[in-house]
Amino acid sequence: MDERTKILTVAGKGGVGKTSIAAAMIRILTEEYPGSRILAIDADPAIGLTTALGVEPEDTLDGIRKKIVESVEDGRPKEAIEMLNEARFRIFDTMLEEESFSFLAIGRPEAAGCYCKVNAYLKEVISLLAADFDYVVIDGEAGIEQINRRVMEKVTHLFLITDPSRKGCKVADTIKEVADELVMYDRCGVIVNRVREESIPLIRIDSAEILTYIPEDRTHAENDIMGVSVFDLPEDSPVMQGTREALRKMELI
Repeated sequence: MDERTKILTVAGKGGVGKTSIAAAMIRILTEEYPGSRILAIDADPAIGLTTALGVEPEDTLDGIRKKIVESVEDGRPKEAIEMLNEARFRIFDTMLEEESFSFLAIGRPEAAGCYCKVNAYLKEVISLLAADFDYVVIDGEAGIEQINRRVMEKVTHLFLITDPSRKGCKVADTIKEVADELVMYDRCGVIVNRVREESIPLIRIDSAEILTYIPEDRTHAENDIMGVSVFDLPEDSPVMQGTREALRKMELI
């Protein structure tokens, strides 16, 4: 990985708003650093980042992996080897180029259950591509699976997202504990999302600094339901203000 590359990973329990925050990070970085090479990776099989950023990729990482697997299963190992050798170029073909950032999606495997194979591929992709960008923002899968499998083995900034619930806070603490053992990161902090002011004294995070509290935002919740892109949010919306504060405290802006 290029020492200049900043890799931001967003992790947390499902349903706490991490995808919206990841999208807000991408928007803020594009605004703060115009001309920088910024890569957004949707590493969550729920593929919510596509909607949050208003993009529509034609192919995914899992699509590439499936083509290689199919070549082997169909008795075409030579073709599979050629595809592996061309994997870097195929990944760039899969990458969606927007005006201010690039986008790559892990995809949603057709088979239910474990995402081990595509996660292993994602790990290699991150290592392969990181040096080509100034900033990489990864919207991780809900829970600890990708951290536990060391998919995010080398990141510079780990953002743990939670809501005020005790369960959400415990998941954030657990991810931090696992990351301390398995992930090499420079900075780690917590963003508490969807907070009512009266509940702030009750929120308990034991493992890392709380960077910001983002208030409940009914307008953003409605926009989220309608699939409004983060680029259409007003600058003074709570998710934009809170994410900007978190990036500032992590010395990224």
